[in-house]
Amino acid sequence: MSDLSLLRAALTTTVFSGDVPFVLAVRFAVEAPVVFDVDVSIDIVDSASAAVVAHAQLAAAGWDVSWLPRGEYEAHALAARVGLPSGRYIAHVALWHRSGGESVKVGEAALPFEVASPMQGGLQPAWQLTSAEGTTPIEALPWKRGAQDWFYKHFDHAARTTASYLLGDSPLLRGRILDVGCGDGITDLGVALRWRPQELVGIDPFRGYERLIEIARQSHLPIERLPDNLRFLPASANEIPFDDDHFDVVLSWGSVEHIAGGYAKAMTEMRRVLRPGGLLMIHPGLYYSDVGNHLGEFPFAQQEPYVHLKRPREWLREQVLAGEPVRMDRSGDHATPAQYWQWFTELNPITVPGFERELRELGFEPWRVALRTHDRVEYTRELQPYSFVDLAVGELYVSAYNRKR
Repeated sequence: MSDLSLLRAALTTTVFSGDVPFVLAVRFAVEAPVVFDVDVSIDIVDSASAAVVAHAQLAAAGWDVSWLPRGEYEAHALAARVGLPSGRYIAHVALWHRSGGESVKVGEAALPFEVASPMQGGLQPAWQLTSAEGTTPIEALPWKRGAQDWFYKHFDHAARTTASYLLGDSPLLRGRILDVGCGDGITDLGVALRWRPQELVGIDPFRGYERLIEIARQSHLPIERLPDNLRFLPASANEIPFDDDHFDVVLSWGSVEHIAGGYAKAMTEMRRVLRPGGLLMIHPGLYYSDVGNHLGEFPFAQQEPYVHLKRPREWLREQVLAGEPVRMDRSGDHATPAQYWQWFTELNPITVPGFERELRELGFEPWRVALRTHDRVEYTRELQPYSFVDLAVGELYVSAYNRKR
């Protein structure tokens, strides 16, 4: 059984003239439980010269079809007119998805048509994607709801940022992967299903991953159990229960800032279990950024950037413990104000220069680095003691090779 198959591709007419609209329907079936990064492409070829005279693509039109569950779907390309000189053409339609980190063509069709009279304007169709009756509606899928959806932010954004943007779809992702501080495990599930590593282990002492199957079902991801290549352990980053050089890749997304008492031992452990030449991808929370306090769900923190650097700690404590956060969607996980305060008090004051120095001293060789900076920092009196860089950099992402001697 294939993961994805093209059922039908058809033009509403084969002869275009005047204001006859270009309408192409592509119907396809997802036969696996889930497929990733689905795309449809159209290449218009001049029959006489065999030259490609126009190209259109679902993804290029803004449809980031991150994944689709089992079912049937139809994509429509719609344009007011063909916008080509008179002649005979063939519309080559192809269906694509990504498997194991690689783009795969899974179906194609050739649709001949004719332009009876010259038309101006080119071919830039708008696209629609709909679900057939009995299939999960497109509007219900997390990626369609966008960046405010917790499942999307982790299963799609974090997984793809980690593996593609920062690790470049490295062949090492097909080996053994460790995620340190995996939380609810949603990102690990995204990596395991998309890149199909030999083994992916997530560790976190707080066992948030125990709800992962339930969370996936609520998000319309049809899985009954974890993939065979994915497992979780309630282990500490300070004592990783694996032999030296066991993993090809180690991940850590938003976790080292939360390790109570500091993260030096955890970084040493990550390096120990990562093989020579293996890759580390790490995204540490930066304490001195405007959101570095991790209290952004409280109104007082939303209203006053860098509030944790401006206000006395006792004032912050009173605001947190007496307040009620405007909770973002966390797939059903709701912390108490007391937990928020505990997490704040345990935060490690990570900075970009300090973290870079620590990585290099451990023997990591940076490969890719990405920074998200704030548009502008308003230097109030309370912020005068702090560095430009510390305040202006909101997020840091690093991939690095482990250069063991």
